[in-house]
Amino acid sequence: MADGPLIVQSDQTVLLEVDHPQATEARHALASFAELERAPEHVHTYRISNLGLWNARAAGVDAERVLDVLLTYSRYPVPHALLLGIDDTMSRYGRLRLENDPVHGLVMRTDDYPVLEEVLHAKKTAEMFGPRINGETVVVHAASRGQLKQQLLKLGWPAEDLAGYVDGTPYPIGLTEVPETGEVLDGGPAGGPPAQPWRLRPYQRLAVENFWAGGSGVVVLPCGAGKTLVGAGAMATANATTLILVTNTVSARQWKAELLRRTTLTEAEIGEYSGSVKEVRPVTIATYQVLTLKRGGLYPHLELVNGHDWGLIIYDEVHLLPAPIFRMTADLQARRRLGLTATLVREDGRESEVFSLIGPKRYDAPWKDIEAQGHIAPAECVEVRVELPRDERLAYAMAEDADKYRLCSSSDIKLPVVRSLVARHSGEQVLVIGQYLDQLAELGELLEAPVLTGATSVAERQRLFGDFREGRIRVLVVSKVANFSIDLPEASVAVQVSGSYGSRQEEAQRLGRLLRPKEDGKSAHFYTVVSRDTLDQEYAQKRQRFLAEQGYAYTILDAGDLTSN
Repeated sequence: MADGPLIVQSDQTVLLEVDHPQATEARHALASFAELERAPEHVHTYRISNLGLWNARAAGVDAERVLDVLLTYSRYPVPHALLLGIDDTMSRYGRLRLENDPVHGLVMRTDDYPVLEEVLHAKKTAEMFGPRINGETVVVHAASRGQLKQQLLKLGWPAEDLAGYVDGTPYPIGLTEVPETGEVLDGGPAGGPPAQPWRLRPYQRLAVENFWAGGSGVVVLPCGAGKTLVGAGAMATANATTLILVTNTVSARQWKAELLRRTTLTEAEIGEYSGSVKEVRPVTIATYQVLTLKRGGLYPHLELVNGHDWGLIIYDEVHLLPAPIFRMTADLQARRRLGLTATLVREDGRESEVFSLIGPKRYDAPWKDIEAQGHIAPAECVEVRVELPRDERLAYAMAEDADKYRLCSSSDIKLPVVRSLVARHSGEQVLVIGQYLDQLAELGELLEAPVLTGATSVAERQRLFGDFREGRIRVLVVSKVANFSIDLPEASVAVQVSGSYGSRQEEAQRLGRLLRPKEDGKSAHFYTVVSRDTLDQEYAQKRQRFLAEQGYAYTILDAGDLTSN
């Protein structure tokens, strides 16, 4: 009997012994097809889901590889029924294929006649088909391409979309890669400063190649690993007009600045389409917020998406895609779509819609692999536990369920702990991150630091972020507006005092603010201050699951030990 780190169970759960010598390599192998569910100290629990297996299959991981991982690392014999089930599930992907027929247009083909009969007679898909061509082929209404993929996924027959894409309006876009000769070369892009040597990193180039070979889909990379450059590489491959969808105006301007540095595009060729500016240019960067603005039951700005012949649409932070964008994307299946994210985790459970409408996962790099290559900073994660005072503990115990999390997560008992942590890292660039505005205001006053929230104007946000990058501000107190698409490479410490309940994606994004490589090679420090024996502690454990899957371990520290030190 092998002494592996895994126990594979018939209910599709996999237990990983964290302290086993092979735990790290087994975790990396599991991450390509299984999702971490629970991550206490000694044994982590993963679940093998259909969607996880189909994402793996689309990314080039076949059933043989999945079974080999389970058999290689399992301590006990793997249940035979589970092995057969995995093989059967993965074989379902691509059994139905969407293709472009020169005579009939969009068609669905299969080599499995009974499967075609099943979906043709399913109530929710029957009306999406046209006439039957032969026993293995049926015409598909072109307008139903996205909806059909959604419904086929629900039926358990995810289709492989090989129908191709429109080229869009041609537009020359090149990368201004500079050989790494060790010297600064003149002639930066768009008349900017002298160009520093740079090239797409091997994993970025592979991500672009995998995306282009698949046509559409999602690239998963850690924060700080250069997802924007993957987008730029895809644009240079497409050489066509491009629409980039981002979370907010600050992110839009960061994208623009990066494209001006890294591509042949000029200021006049990049437009911003946001609440304050409405520019449509060969490359247009729009916010999700403006596209989902609703007036009189209609979305007046969706014309930007479907009224132009885009060759490529890029969805930044695709895990945050709002519902109206999903509906809009269902009608865009003939256009190449690239989703960029640090995590495919969605707290609303709509991962299947990302799979069917944006596309399956095309590339995924484990965070620790990128760290080992020196492209993101190592990070130390610490959970600091505080004890609520007796009166607050009693108030928490008697509170309504809806009020409990706010009571325990915004307790004033956290304030001196935060001040102690900030003092411990005196001279470093520190972000203090929270959920509740009154708590953030108190922290700003206590730390004599500026506070940045959703109410802060775009101009003021850019000024504060700029001052932080330049070192004129050492401590910045921020709300959840800084969770996404904010480039603060100088940040080396984050102190999290409250969050969006048990959100795993938020935890990943907040750590991600710190992962840009540091010039001095130092590790980043990520602290979470939680109230012991409350929902605050329970939610913290849930938030940590995704990062535990990526190989990050949390040290537990008592606040008393911290302040005494």
